[in-house]
Amino acid sequence: MKKVAVIMGSDSDLEVVEKAIKVLDELKIPKEVHVYSAHRTPEEAAEFALTARENGFGVIIAAAGMAAHLAGSIAANTTLPVIGIPIDAGPFDGIDALVSTVQMPTGIPVATVAIDGAANAALLAAEILAVSSKSLAEKLAERRLSDSKKVLEKNKKIEEKYNK
Repeated sequence: MKKVAVIMGSDSDLEVVEKAIKVLDELKIPKEVHVYSAHRTPEEAAEFALTARENGFGVIIAAAGMAAHLAGSIAANTTLPVIGIPIDAGPFDGIDALVSTVQMPTGIPVATVAIDGAANAALLAAEILAVSSKSLAEKLAERRLSDSKKVLEKNKKIEEKYNK
């Protein structure tokens, strides 16, 4: 199976990014985690993106706050799918990062999840990899079924309490 790269612009993003790491681990998807900044280490970020495919990656997740240029700069240097996680790191509650991540020019797409939406970024990466992995697709289906059962259990408790 291809690996997923999880790249954050700063180690201050780790608390959010760990939610993606947890999902990838639960699904047993191989991963690498790095800190590369679009502004402070642009050469290293570009080199990572340029060589990601040959290094066995299938998807790259890029998390950054404020100006949030990381996902776009990664996407500019690879044709692999890039998923951006806008991080709430500044005075605009992550809206600045969301707009920066989602507003990519034609030809350089970045799939973008919700502000601090790291778990969904990992699930989207898994869905992309599952296009060519039946076993991963089955794991994702099992996870959805499990999530559904949890909601229905909560519903039952609420109904028992309030619908007498």
